[in-house]
Amino acid sequence: MTTVGRPQHSVIEQARRSDAEQGYTRINVGPSERVISGGVGAALAAYGLSLGTYKGLALAVIGGSLLYRGATGHCSLYSLLELDSAHEGHATTTYKGVNVKETVTVDRPPADCYAHWRRLENLPKFMRHVKSVRETGPTRSHWEAEAPAGVTVGWDAEIVNDRPGELIAWRSVENADVQNAGTVSFREALGGRGTEVVVQLSYSPTGGKLGAWAAKALGQDPTAEVRDDLQRFKSIMEKEGGVPAAPGGRTSP
Repeated sequence: MTTVGRPQHSVIEQARRSDAEQGYTRINVGPSERVISGGVGAALAAYGLSLGTYKGLALAVIGGSLLYRGATGHCSLYSLLELDSAHEGHATTTYKGVNVKETVTVDRPPADCYAHWRRLENLPKFMRHVKSVRETGPTRSHWEAEAPAGVTVGWDAEIVNDRPGELIAWRSVENADVQNAGTVSFREALGGRGTEVVVQLSYSPTGGKLGAWAAKALGQDPTAEVRDDLQRFKSIMEKEGGVPAAPGGRTSP
C-alpha cells in the first residue's frame, strides 16, 4: 500500500523544492480549477484520514496538496512543468528568473491609456531603464535597455496578443539578451475612477538567477522599478493626457 503513495508524494516534494529554489509564488491555476481542486482535495483528505492506513495517509497528503492548490491558486507541479492555466489569452511564456505583477489606477479612460502604451516609442518616457524602443514591423520591435553596471542589452520582441483598449501581450524572440514576456491590461476602475493598469512581467536577467541577485544587491529591485515606472506612466497620463489614438487602436504619429 505504501508504494502507491510514495511516488506521488515524491513528485509533490520535488516540485515544492523546485519552487523554493526558484522563488515561485505567483498564481498559475485558473479559477474553475481552483474550485474543483479545493472540493476534491477536501473530500480526498477526509477519506484518506478515515482509512487509518498508509494508503489513506498518502491520499490525505495528495488531498492536502489539492486543498493548497485551490486556496492559493498556485500549483507546485505546474511550476515544475512551466504550465499556467490562470492567464489564458495572455503571453504563454514564463521564465525561471524574475516575475513581477504591479497595478496602478490612472485617472484617464482605458482607451487613452492603451493608446499611449501601444505607441511603443513612448515607453522610454516612463520606463527608466529602457533607453529606446523602435518598431520594426506591425507586431515587432527592437528594445535597448540599461542593465546593472551600466551595460546596455538589446532584444527583439513581438506582440502576441493585442486587444485595443484592453490588453497588450508580448514576448522576446529567439536569441534575446534578456528573455522576457508579459502583459499589460487596461480595465475600467471601480466607481468610474479611471483605468486600472495591471502589468505582469516575467524575465530571465543576464546571468540568470545570479544576475538577478547581483542586480538586487546593487539596489535594483525589479518590483520597485516596475512600480515606479507605473507611477511615471500615471503622472504622464494625468498631467499630459498621453497621445491621441488613430483608427484601429494605433496612435497617431
